Amino acid sequence: MLTSIKGKSVIVTGGSKGIGRGIAQVFAAQGAKVTLIARDEAGLKEAATEMGGNVRYEIADVGDWNAVKAAVDSTAKAQGGLDIMCANAGYFPQTKIVEMDVEEWDSVMACNLRSSFLAVKASIPYFEKANKGRVILTSSITGAVTGFPGWSHYGASKAGQLGFLKTAAMELSRYNTTINAVMPGNIYTEGLQGLGQEYLDTMAASIPLKRLGAVEDIGNAALFFAVSYTHLTLPTSDLV
Repeated sequence: MLTSIKGKSVIVTGGSKGIGRGIAQVFAAQGAKVTLIARDEAGLKEAATEMGGNVRYEIADVGDWNAVKAAVDSTAKAQGGLDIMCANAGYFPQTKIVEMDVEEWDSVMACNLRSSFLAVKASIPYFEKANKGRVILTSSITGAVTGFPGWSHYGASKAGQLGFLKTAAMELSRYNTTINAVMPGNIYTEGLQGLGQEYLDTMAASIPLKRLGAVEDIGNAALFFAVSYTHLTLPTSDLV
């Protein structure tokens, strides 16, 4: 059953650019109250201003527990609770294993995988209070389905999100909350542009439609997961 998202409280991590910005734009256009979370204040301010309406932002390092909890708590206070967490933050430096240092590996894991756990953990008190909630992770086909030279850490982090999701789905059911993942391929973003036109052309040629995905495509997929389930009220004894 499809339900309206108008007036719902939404967080999008990594919402200042790329896929996160596209997700936020789709939700905002549907009348949701949206908070963007990222480290880049200038980017956040620009994105929030462009979207207008009920869009605000919080500056936070998504890999830091105290920062994430504070941002989620502040958002819930400002928006009257929390209905939907879009754990989207991530990045993909391209470095082959032989050249990669430990710090880069840890940085990618913190931003891509640890941040998903922290975002969900910080959201649970609000899902429990409301007895409902939605979580959408931005994963990837890289790691779970395919690989690419230089993205061993990125692929591992994205596959890790799917492993986290499977158990999180069991545990979050107690709060009448679902968790799903969108698994994009090549989406036309600022980050992808940095890989060069030859890469963009090669990837587009490998797709039947002969074009890269748009950020709005992922936003619409996230929107489906956010609104396509009826809230169920089950007896506690039936919950995990």
